[in-house]
Amino acid sequence: MRNPIRRPQIVIGEIEHRQLQILAMAGIGHTADAADDLFHEMDRARVVPDAALARDVVRMGSTVRYRTDTGQEQVVTPVYPAHADISAGKISVLTPVGTALIGLRAGQSISWMTRNGRTQVLTAVSVSHPSSNQ
Repeated sequence: MRNPIRRPQIVIGEIEHRQLQILAMAGIGHTADAADDLFHEMDRARVVPDAALARDVVRMGSTVRYRTDTGQEQVVTPVYPAHADISAGKISVLTPVGTALIGLRAGQSISWMTRNGRTQVLTAVSVSHPSSNQ
């Protein structure tokens, strides 16, 4: 059974939007496909003033619990490529999952393409930020 393609509205703060566009355009340390995917997501994002960004929106440095369409849950933190450390749950925003998570609100689901070309769906279950973590 094929998953329907899900592309919910995503929201990005102005400063992070600019930084992620620069990262996607720089072409350093990542593949052209990864850069294209991130650039596409930034292009379709609704950009808001940083102060207006809701607390449940995934942004760089957020801790995100997400569930896949197979029911598996994971907790990750999207980071810039230089800070990625998969053993610590810090995933690059240029990975398929990192790009899919950025800008989602808790409760939203999005389709994403795995590195082996399969379409899957993930749902952001909860989002917290360094200033609100316990």
